[in-house]
Amino acid sequence: MKVELIDTHCHLDMEAFDSDRSAVLDRAEEAGINYIINAGSDRESNIKGLELSGKHPHVFSASGIHPHEAKTLDDSLFNELRNWLKKPKVVAVGEIGLDYHYLHSPKGVQIETFRKQIALAKEAGLPIIIHSREAKSDTIRLLREEAADVAGVLHCFSGDLEMAKEAMGLGFYISFAGPVTFKNAKTLREVASFVPDDFILIETDAPYLSPMPMRGKRNEPSFLKYTAEMIAGLRGISVSDLARITTLNAMRLFKIGKIAVHGEIAYKIRDSLYLNITNRCTNKCGFCVKSRTSYIKGHNLRLEKEPTALQVIKAIGNPGAYKEIVFCGIGEPTLRLDVVKKVSAWIKQKGGSVRINTNGQGNLIHGKNILFELQGIVDSISVSLDAEDEKKYDKICRPSIKGAFKGVISFIKEAVKVIPEVKVTVVDIPGIDINKCRKLAEELGVELRVREFDMVG
Repeated sequence: MKVELIDTHCHLDMEAFDSDRSAVLDRAEEAGINYIINAGSDRESNIKGLELSGKHPHVFSASGIHPHEAKTLDDSLFNELRNWLKKPKVVAVGEIGLDYHYLHSPKGVQIETFRKQIALAKEAGLPIIIHSREAKSDTIRLLREEAADVAGVLHCFSGDLEMAKEAMGLGFYISFAGPVTFKNAKTLREVASFVPDDFILIETDAPYLSPMPMRGKRNEPSFLKYTAEMIAGLRGISVSDLARITTLNAMRLFKIGKIAVHGEIAYKIRDSLYLNITNRCTNKCGFCVKSRTSYIKGHNLRLEKEPTALQVIKAIGNPGAYKEIVFCGIGEPTLRLDVVKKVSAWIKQKGGSVRINTNGQGNLIHGKNILFELQGIVDSISVSLDAEDEKKYDKICRPSIKGAFKGVISFIKEAVKVIPEVKVTVVDIPGIDINKCRKLAEELGVELRVREFDMVG
């Protein structure tokens, strides 16, 4: 199956593509590049970019003046830029920002030009594509001062983890290009591993910065797959997972393409299939992803209606095609115990493996020990422990059932008697004592898995 990607930043207008631009676009299509965003840098490139997007349905434009050219943004060019931003296929203001490495334009001029173009983005209601090189402090300061109501992305990110966190704190995406594949890219790879799914984008910045193993060649959109492969490996997911995540983010930021509006019942992550059978839960955890998004690894999980067991079975297809089938979603699956039992029995009959991700309140929910009903049809249970004691659990998870923490502990104790594999998880957030959680897991005779905040699935 061909992976579909979006190259969120390149420069197809440049002279490097004059001899074979059509062939480059053909190769991009063959490589599964659904959309390309061509970023302007000076007057000429913006005009050429608009021409390209006008000719090719899957090419869009970003119009802006690069910090190298900041000194050229006089009143005449400013007015031209304002008019370009009204064109139907212009999806962003960019690339704009600060570059203190070369200083082709003085710092003060760059800062003023950056301010002016952020103001234009506000006026046009468009996101900004930010170039920042050796200008971390001023970039973050100006975004704080000027871009409170503007979305955007730090393109071809070259900063450190601190800068990424500050930018994301302001709502900006982080985009990675070919340099993340370079052998000396330790810091960049750490950032690429850390950035949550909701904030990550990928690009080529072609014709520059060809990824390994294409170093030394002119970069082009079809090479985006190499960057995708590297980042997927760093994050422990498949290239298909990364493609789906970054495509969704690009479509949301730049308002291109069609985003799925219906929630999925069955969704694949890596080589496992996850089942989304309810959005209801007996907890209201402060860290829960569904409090801020309906998407997990690019999948829309907001259900309009809870599926029947038959609908779930139809959505699964062949259970043997997956490492395991996991009841998860963005709700508590044991609330629908009958569906879990029917579907699990069918999966086992077909030779599949079943795991349930649960908050461990199933026995409290049903007023009985449900684990004996799951014996023989469930291979693994992962229980969200989430805290080392009742006081912290109640504060963080906000359960609707009294005595929830004690119920979770009891559930784990009963689970190890009848379920082949039982694990507990805890999210590493401030205030949680991981060592105490680990000790509690050991006392219960189960393995503890620590999950990073914002890393789901």
